[in-house]
Amino acid sequence: MAFHHFHLKANWPGGRNEVGSIEADKLKTKISIPKEMDGPDIGTNPDEMLLGAAATCYIISLAAMIERAQLPLKEMDMESEGIVDVTDGIFTYKKIVHRPRVVLTNDASQKELTRLQKLVDKAEESCMISKAIQGNVELEMEADLTIE
Repeated sequence: MAFHHFHLKANWPGGRNEVGSIEADKLKTKISIPKEMDGPDIGTNPDEMLLGAAATCYIISLAAMIERAQLPLKEMDMESEGIVDVTDGIFTYKKIVHRPRVVLTNDASQKELTRLQKLVDKAEESCMISKAIQGNVELEMEADLTIE
């Protein structure tokens, strides 16, 4: 069994509306509570970071699957949305919606487009972050898949 270790250092100067920082191997940024939660909105925040982790894990997983399936990829991008419920002052991360847009080259077949749809669904099931939040945060997919 192999283990990968990731490290992050967080600094926080004091109270709720302060501005802190985080630093990891390839990540260095300020952190604070977002404006939607009446914070100073400087740098990033846990809500964006969870969304970013889920989105990047998903799109990298999908890209790897498309490559392994040798589908003729023209371009791919994605928008993701995180939805946080605030009921009675309790914040709950309810849902993440991924909206991948994948375009295959003009010589792609309908069979390849059908295969792509299966990979779009499978990538969500395979993503390490999706597995980590499964059962706690609903994951929804709204894919736009086309041939050039």
